[in-house]
Amino acid sequence: MRPGAATVGAVRGAALLLSLAGLGATLWYGVAEPGNALAFGTLVALGELTRWGASPDEREPAPLAAAGALAYALLGTSGGAVTTHGVLQIVAVVVAAGLAGIVPHIARGRGPGRDHLARRVLTVGFAALCFQPLYNSGILVEHLGQGPPYALFLLLLLVLTALCDAVLAALLLRARTGFPYGPLLRDELRALLGIGSAVCATGTVMALGVAAAGLWALPVLAVPLLLTQVSFRRYAAVRTVNRQTIASLARATEIAGCTPPGHARRVAALSAAVGRELGLSGAELTVLEHAALMHDIGQLSLVDPVAGGATALLPCGEQRRIALLGGEVVRRTGVPEAVALVVERQADPYRDQPLSARIVRAVNAYDDLAGGEGPVAALAALERLRLATARDFHPDVVECLARVLARGGTAGVTSAPTG
Repeated sequence: MRPGAATVGAVRGAALLLSLAGLGATLWYGVAEPGNALAFGTLVALGELTRWGASPDEREPAPLAAAGALAYALLGTSGGAVTTHGVLQIVAVVVAAGLAGIVPHIARGRGPGRDHLARRVLTVGFAALCFQPLYNSGILVEHLGQGPPYALFLLLLLVLTALCDAVLAALLLRARTGFPYGPLLRDELRALLGIGSAVCATGTVMALGVAAAGLWALPVLAVPLLLTQVSFRRYAAVRTVNRQTIASLARATEIAGCTPPGHARRVAALSAAVGRELGLSGAELTVLEHAALMHDIGQLSLVDPVAGGATALLPCGEQRRIALLGGEVVRRTGVPEAVALVVERQADPYRDQPLSARIVRAVNAYDDLAGGEGPVAALAALERLRLATARDFHPDVVECLARVLARGGTAGVTSAPTG
């Protein structure tokens, strides 16, 4: 068994054992405060139903469910009355409500991934385990009271829980793709400043609101997060449209017969994989992918097309001319300047290039030389790149490309997630 598979299996197994323990204990001992359990369970289920319209790469497609689950984990009193539910009941309610909410999505074939469900169970269990024993023992109230220090403690605990979720998410992605852990974790931590911060803040406010005003506070406090979710979905939709526009522009070279079919998509996917391997993340990875999609667009300005669209076989001066033409075309499309800069510098000497341009240059040359003609041609293309590292291609980029290809190329490569 591969180490990555063992990691994924361990995380899922821990979540499954915790879920079974929670459900079993709750069925055996009964439900404490069934009203609270029903209210928060309904909120979690409704939150899961609001996954409608979520994109596949969205980091938190059900923020209301996440906030409701965390609020239940941090619930010490309800309407002034001390609660008695424990960690295992919290896990059981979250698991049962979550499963009820995702049934319609599963029926449509668009249910959440098992990794996401495992993270939800483990993070909620972590928050409940950190809070409930301290609260039930009276230590929290004795030392912090019920004022601002108590609210600050809840917020800090939710931030710690969010960090735990980020660590798990990066660990699972590392196990699946083999990409360096550091950049993946940076991506996850950066996402906490977006929808993650809204989830943490809403979870804290819900726990405090129910403690003071009772369960009637839940629907009122859920509205702001729902509005935030709608706004985030619209922003994500705009980003998707922008990417589709760039992909359509990239296909112009294929439609015009300047490049082979699928060349731009292959270069973009492989460049993204190499970029992740070299530590790029977030906005840098997005710029790299967009530049790779549009790297050949300068060929549209040529009077005579390049034979087979393989610019890697041209003299250096001609490669630079096409790259400069491409940069000008990209600027006229309204694409960010950073993308145009990578496109126009892809043919510069590699010692003068930014990292993204080095990656596009090497991956484009590999695809031009390999030509999709099988493993023998791929090995020959990679060997030619290695022989040219003294002048044309950066050695680190070429070796990174070799590692990515050895793992299966673009298998498991996804675009930078929204967040």
